[in-house]
Amino acid sequence: MKAVVLRAGVVEAVSAAGRAAGGDTLPALKHILIEAHGNKLVFTGTNLELAVQYSVSGKVIEAGRVTVPARPFTEVLATLRSERINLEQKGANLSLASDNYRATFQGLPAEEFPLIPKLQSTRACIECKAPALRDALSAVLIATEFSDLRPELNSVLLHVAPERMACAATDSFRLAEQQIPPSQFSAGETREFRALIPLKTSRELLRVLGDEGNAKVCVDENQILVSAGAAECISRLVDGAFPEYSAIVPTSFKSELTVGRENLLEAIKLASVFNDRNSEVRFAYSRERKVLEVSAAAQGAGENVYALPAAVRGEDGDVLFNGRYINDMLRVARGSEVSIGLNDEASPALFRSQGDASYFYIVKPILKT
Repeated sequence: MKAVVLRAGVVEAVSAAGRAAGGDTLPALKHILIEAHGNKLVFTGTNLELAVQYSVSGKVIEAGRVTVPARPFTEVLATLRSERINLEQKGANLSLASDNYRATFQGLPAEEFPLIPKLQSTRACIECKAPALRDALSAVLIATEFSDLRPELNSVLLHVAPERMACAATDSFRLAEQQIPPSQFSAGETREFRALIPLKTSRELLRVLGDEGNAKVCVDENQILVSAGAAECISRLVDGAFPEYSAIVPTSFKSELTVGRENLLEAIKLASVFNDRNSEVRFAYSRERKVLEVSAAAQGAGENVYALPAAVRGEDGDVLFNGRYINDMLRVARGSEVSIGLNDEASPALFRSQGDASYFYIVKPILKT
């Protein structure tokens, strides 16, 4: 293999492939595979669960395949400032040269690099605006964390029907759903399907889905393939059943609040100064006073109360929340105001961006002791 490429494009490709590389089962998993043919180079990284392939245009003088250790190759490219670099295969090694720099990376035989699986059969394919899918994933990923006890929660649910596309995630204490408008995707003849995308894959998709263009999403029984621009991600799906959550979404409330998003975000941040280990904050709301008081206290630190204007409909009350959970929602919420639907101190609360019916976030209160 022998090629000349622009460094900027290679940096992006190697970063994407390098994030997918890793694992202790095979030495080759710590490497990136570079394949040169035609007028492009393809960079591939995998950990056997997720594989990322990224194509870069370049002048290919000799076709070939070679592997390079992911970490040093990524760090060298990130540090170099030369606009153009030359890559040349020498046996199992790769030589990199610029105007004033030269390095040789010790690779492994390309045959030792794992084969990247292909979808066995295309159960379903959809086209979606890449920014819409990225924003939907970002809006729901805040509601989940890794769980050793329930693997199905280590995922984002992708639910597609002819007129509906939505992402959802939960950690059993909170749940978020973001719908993608029909104008932003095309399901064609695809029938309804559900797919559980692993968290690592979902987080990688946030990076490869750009600000423009389309993404193509295909699934079979065990894998998902997402193509967007120069990047292609293929991943195993999580085996399990995502919780049926439609029945737990509250539809009526004893109290409804409307507050400024920035005001509430400031209140939560100030409360966090006095949080104990449970990040506990108290919401106390009054219809007559038209106020929401956000307070927190910690043994040995002190206490504080932040009173912010609120439109309160229904009953007065107070409830305890994990402040970090509320902060997470406020960071991704759109618009200047947030609506909060409440029932009692033990029932899930529903948070929305005011006027946005496409997104909701449910949080379980902390039970008072």
